[in-house]
Amino acid sequence: IRRQKIPFGSLRKDLLPLMISGVAIGFNWILLFEAYKYTSVSVATLSYYFCPVLVMLLSPIIFGERATLKQWLCFLFATAGLVLIIGARPQQNGDNQLLGIALGLGAACLYAFVVLMNKRIVSVGGTDKTVYQFAAAIIVLAVYVPLTSGFQIESLDSKGLLLLVVLGAVHTGLAYCLYFYSVGKLTGQRLAIMSYIDPLVAVLISIVFLKEQVTGLQLAGGAMILGFTLYNELGA
Repeated sequence: IRRQKIPFGSLRKDLLPLMISGVAIGFNWILLFEAYKYTSVSVATLSYYFCPVLVMLLSPIIFGERATLKQWLCFLFATAGLVLIIGARPQQNGDNQLLGIALGLGAACLYAFVVLMNKRIVSVGGTDKTVYQFAAAIIVLAVYVPLTSGFQIESLDSKGLLLLVVLGAVHTGLAYCLYFYSVGKLTGQRLAIMSYIDPLVAVLISIVFLKEQVTGLQLAGGAMILGFTLYNELGA
């Protein structure tokens, strides 16, 4: 629609990291959606949002950045929040919920890897980077889905197909385009603040609309993860 050409010429230098990060995105999606099977949306999402904490921890190691005392304190308190989420899970189906939390953390590790890889990819723009990485992620899913549950498109009714299209086109494609467009328009602090609308909305939907069970201690743990990570990103 915007009549922009995909710069295939600049692809050569960063082709390998783009493909590797795209594969990581594919497995990241797999683990996150598997996590939703075993635990609530809110707990899976809060576990997944341990990703910025991992980036905070690994950046000094990978990029030689100096970790400050505030960063270490934020990491410790956010980790304590994760311990609360795991330890305060409801007793019923406890083993299944623990598996869901583990899958959410696995997805967080993969996305942290993607974030760190993208810091090294400087020759490709944000939207173009998404095209390349999504292509690799699609290949991963095209292999994984037939080997597991299968596509089963024929089992969906018209409502299911419509929701699937909306999920892909609006909540994935359009959402990523809007995000990369906003990156150039907003300050880093505003982006950091707005990124935390995502888990907060997920928690509210989980509790209010899906009627999923979340303990008070789990919510407190989630608040610690989000709060201390946001505090570190804002440079307060």
